[in-house]
Amino acid sequence: PAPRGRGWRKVLIALAGGFLVICAVTARLFVWPEQGMPSRVDAIVMLDSPGYPLNLAVGLAAQHRAPFLVVSQGTPASRDPCPRPVPGVTLICFNPTPPTTQGEAEFVGRLAKKYHWQSIAVVAITPQDTRARLRVERCFPGQVYVVTAPIGLSAWPYQIVYEWAALVKALVIQRAC
Repeated sequence: PAPRGRGWRKVLIALAGGFLVICAVTARLFVWPEQGMPSRVDAIVMLDSPGYPLNLAVGLAAQHRAPFLVVSQGTPASRDPCPRPVPGVTLICFNPTPPTTQGEAEFVGRLAKKYHWQSIAVVAITPQDTRARLRVERCFPGQVYVVTAPIGLSAWPYQIVYEWAALVKALVIQRAC
């Protein structure tokens, strides 16, 4: 027979290993996701979220990184009004139906088809990057880049839990555009 305590030690090692894997995946998906965009895209699309993505989206538009600025306003997190127009940039503000990232992605897909976009830069908060990319890529066949706006330190715990749940929902339940 094995000495007492060896079984618990193996369980603790397995749990610690699992915890480290979850932490690593969380860091990659929500804390340090792949991001960035080229110097020009066909549209800048701001998803509605807590934090300050509007300032970032308007700043990119003011640099004339795209001829369109698309701003979502109708999700439960909405706080920002439609911004002032940027000279030389077509501004489109919308209320998604349903009022979720899914609704935003569907609307962006319809706009992209209408305007023949080949590339877009999605502006979202950092933890939303992976899910936003997944949702938008399902509705838009072109190149999707994501640029992220920071959130406050106190918002991170909630956002990570929320994004895990929302990502699972997107992967398992809502798989279509």
